[in-house]
Amino acid sequence: MDSFSKRHGFSSVEESEITIREDAPEDFRGFLIQLSYEHGLKPSTLRGLVCKVLKKMPDPDNWSEYPNVDGEVTNLIFACKWYKVYDILERILNYLGEHNYDPDIYNSFEKEINEYYIENGIGWKVEGGLVEFRGTEAFESVVKNAQSIESEAGHITASKELHQALGDLSRRPHPDATGAIQHAMASLECVAREITGDRKANLGDIMKRHTYIIPEPLDQAIIKAWGYASENGRHIREGREPSLNEAELIVGLSASLGSYLIKCQKA
Repeated sequence: MDSFSKRHGFSSVEESEITIREDAPEDFRGFLIQLSYEHGLKPSTLRGLVCKVLKKMPDPDNWSEYPNVDGEVTNLIFACKWYKVYDILERILNYLGEHNYDPDIYNSFEKEINEYYIENGIGWKVEGGLVEFRGTEAFESVVKNAQSIESEAGHITASKELHQALGDLSRRPHPDATGAIQHAMASLECVAREITGDRKANLGDIMKRHTYIIPEPLDQAIIKAWGYASENGRHIREGREPSLNEAELIVGLSASLGSYLIKCQKA
């Protein structure tokens, strides 16, 4: 049953600024344990999943569900490295998907996790049973829309490159900002090649040869982004690796520009 606030329309998920990525706060660790219990996992079941992830042997002297096994689970989850918590979450999702015949339980668990992330400024999300990078609401909207537009228009390679860019941002314990930039620009390059028919040229050359595809001065957005990616995504200078924020900007920009090019082609 939904809570009072949800039944009466007082509960809305308000997005907090994303401040947490390379961490799993204690509050979330505790929330994950309690949410697992609420969705049908016994402490002993959860302990088995946690021990598999952490490569630990369950304590044979702990056999009662409460407080012994529950206490063991809590100690393991609170003591492990932050990224292992998300590994544990994925193992729980896998278990619920394979061993529970009620999809409502799985969907409820996933929804609760994602709402927690949004409300508490955690830059992750659960999608397709995996914990992946989450940007702002605007970023998420732009990228999802771009992937949909590219797929529907038959730009499968471009859509895959964009997906790989998100995968690089989602790497734990450290995101691959360089890889994200490379794949994002490759996605935009694929779209530009298809709409111009210039399938062997790089994006920089395409912009020089086909000035009509983006009106001035907006064409500078692509030219500057290409130059940045060449400098920081493909040929990294010593001591100058792109930041996660820079990578997120390039991914969002590439997704938006790719969508624009496809829409203009259809118009």
